[in-house]
Amino acid sequence: MDKDALCSDVRKLDPAIRFVGLINDKGRLVAGGMAEGKKTLEDTKKDEMLYMELALRVKMRQEFDSELGPVRFAMSYRDKVLVISFPIKKEVLLVSAEKDLNFAKFPFLVLKLIEEYAK
Repeated sequence: MDKDALCSDVRKLDPAIRFVGLINDKGRLVAGGMAEGKKTLEDTKKDEMLYMELALRVKMRQEFDSELGPVRFAMSYRDKVLVISFPIKKEVLLVSAEKDLNFAKFPFLVLKLIEEYAK
């Protein structure tokens, strides 16, 4: 899978997107980054903590896969930003966007892209 191309294609889906990155199971950013012209809302140290927490949260959710089925995406609606994570094998695609993103439609567009890249 071309990780940078996936991040780029997800970023192109909507101008409200601020960040698209692929996080490995150790909580490290391995592809992607901030959208051009957008400024991060937190410092680099907090970014690293967010990535590690996300990797841990994804692993914890997998404990329920046999009963509930695998998580396709998870979303957090915050005061300043919308954050959506998409588990992909041992990695997680992390997307943050402005709150006006159509979050009823957008995650399913991303799932379709992930499926195309997995082929």
